[in-house]
Amino acid sequence: MPVSIDVKDHIAQVVLNRPEAMNALDPESVSQLHAAWDRISQDDDIRVAILTGAGERAFCTGADLKKTPPPVETFAELHYGAAGQGPGLANLKTHKPVIAAINGYALGGGLELALQCDIRVASTQAVFGLPEVCIGSIPGAGGTQRLIRSVGASDALLMLLTGARIAAAEALRIGLVSRVFEPADLQLAAHEIATQISANAPLAVAAVKRLALMGRELTLTAGLELEQQAFGILRNSEDRLEGRNAFAEKRKPVFRGK
Repeated sequence: MPVSIDVKDHIAQVVLNRPEAMNALDPESVSQLHAAWDRISQDDDIRVAILTGAGERAFCTGADLKKTPPPVETFAELHYGAAGQGPGLANLKTHKPVIAAINGYALGGGLELALQCDIRVASTQAVFGLPEVCIGSIPGAGGTQRLIRSVGASDALLMLLTGARIAAAEALRIGLVSRVFEPADLQLAAHEIATQISANAPLAVAAVKRLALMGRELTLTAGLELEQQAFGILRNSEDRLEGRNAFAEKRKPVFRGK
């Protein structure tokens, strides 16, 4: 399978499994990515996910042009009609946190895929780029919109307009990734972050993710109002009461997502 998913201790490990093709995405890969995201969203045993690439060379190098023929439909059919309702790369959604463990090249659609993850950590050998302008195209799976929301406008436009690649150290400097690790340490580090998240109250984690992502599109006043509503909704949840009781009793809380 071009995409595999394994669940253990509330953590889903999703692997792009085409190392012979630098983990490039063909239509089957994209379809299986959507299936993995659906499972992450719907499976109560999963609290956090890690996305990475198989092998040591690449996280993902974007679309596999050898296996992705140009569409036969018109743009109108693809954009507004039934032909456009199939799985695409630009809108992978889940209310649970997703960590990208970027172990090599993250280029084109591969970087756009990483940008859809909530936390990005990288190997010192990782390389990032959106080279579409170099071949007369544009990033078409959210790159022009998500990159500029993830890093400063000048750094985002420098990458977008030149198509140049940047190394892991530069990605860390501009805030494209949160941490950089030696290649041998990357997966363990990603799992340590996932373990920290999975130990927290699932409803609170989901609420924080939703508030943070929605809030950046709102005024501060509207965001604060939304935050207060979420606080009220969670106030009497079983997990919040368990958290307070566990603190008072000096023990580790046992959260159930209720």
